[in-house]
Amino acid sequence: MNESEHQRVTFSQLLAFFLPLGISASLVTISHVIINSTLARSANPEIIIASYALPMSILGITEKPAVLLRQTCSTLVRDRISFRAMSVVSLYVLGTILALGAILSYTPAGPWVFARLFGADPTLIEPMMDVFRILMFVSIFSGLRCLFHGVIIFNMRTKWLTIGMLIRLIGMYLVSLYFIRTGITSGKVGAIIFLVGMVIEAAVSIWEGRSLLKRHIPEKKPDHPIEKPSQIFRFFKPLLYSSVIAVVSVPAINAFLGKTSDIQLAIAAFAIAASVTNLVTSFFSYTHQIVLNFYRKDARKVLRFALMLSLIPTLLLSLLSYTDIGPWFMEQVMGVNERLMHASLSTLRVFTLLTLVFPWLDYGNGLLMLSGQTKTMVWSQAANVCITLLTLVVCVFMTPGWNGMIGALAQSLGLAAEAAVVWQVLRAAARDRTVPGSIGPNTRTADKINTESSGRS
Repeated sequence: MNESEHQRVTFSQLLAFFLPLGISASLVTISHVIINSTLARSANPEIIIASYALPMSILGITEKPAVLLRQTCSTLVRDRISFRAMSVVSLYVLGTILALGAILSYTPAGPWVFARLFGADPTLIEPMMDVFRILMFVSIFSGLRCLFHGVIIFNMRTKWLTIGMLIRLIGMYLVSLYFIRTGITSGKVGAIIFLVGMVIEAAVSIWEGRSLLKRHIPEKKPDHPIEKPSQIFRFFKPLLYSSVIAVVSVPAINAFLGKTSDIQLAIAAFAIAASVTNLVTSFFSYTHQIVLNFYRKDARKVLRFALMLSLIPTLLLSLLSYTDIGPWFMEQVMGVNERLMHASLSTLRVFTLLTLVFPWLDYGNGLLMLSGQTKTMVWSQAANVCITLLTLVVCVFMTPGWNGMIGALAQSLGLAAEAAVVWQVLRAAARDRTVPGSIGPNTRTADKINTESSGRS
């Protein structure tokens, strides 16, 4: 690193890079706030939100492979030949997701999953099945948008991700107003709102992505080796394996909340508190991109910038949890009743623990990616799941009356365990003189791939 390169990194540059990413991530979580606040205005919000929240947990598993198409495409697609190979892989992935969704929706496997794994009330199983039969198509359109997001990101047209999200939110809000006026009778309302929004965002992404393929991407880029689907699969499968571990936590939490003293209240309060927490933390979920793009140029400036950001999520959530802003927000914005409001605020206070850890986990993951130590994420996510499950078992057995707070505590402690593994590995790497920012003998290729990918994310 030379001095002139060091001097080019300023706080204004970091802020200019970070803000668009943060805004885009925050807009994603607003869609879930729209849905939960719409369902909260029903005559039986606890039952209806519960019937929507549990199928959403399964969607979190089935949609994950589709979301990974964005990262894979932005990293490997450089010409039309590689895009065609990527399209074949996408077809396999989305076909598998659709088949799995059909099995869960139209065979006894679905009711068994809700009844046995999630401990759902027998009266809620059929409403949950109705919700999932709609949500299964969300994964398909999500995969399509992520495929073309990769093309858009590679061409540095990331503003279209924000534009697509804004149009999606407008569409979802209009549909939610329609249901608020005509009546909210089941969790299917939330699924319909979500599906409409995803179709809109996918349409915008496909339109812009296809335009870029025609106008800016060559048929064959010299020296670009990706030509066959098998090459895409070799990159995609490790991502998939590590992500499978990560998606276990939320379904497990909802399953254990089904064993608390007030099941419907616990699930509803956790769903609302989690959506608000995600809204706060999502803005800061791209800290790893700051590390990937600027750490080599000016590590100290990146660390100071991260320090500045790290306390903001905790301050925001504390304002909602411990001041009069919280009850006003829950009642006026989220539209929840008084009983659900108090339960959601209690759950939100526990989530404050998560906001303390979250920015530094993302920072640490950025350092791991920068040094090519991504295999560590498999172990850190495994630690997350283990501590989450252990906390759930202990709390449900010892204090089932905590209801939604059990889920918040389990998720927070799981994240802390994940961060502990990440930073332990980073400290060990520092002792071995393989700190991020220098390239060790076995990490040169990984660094090259990660740097190339991150520069276009």
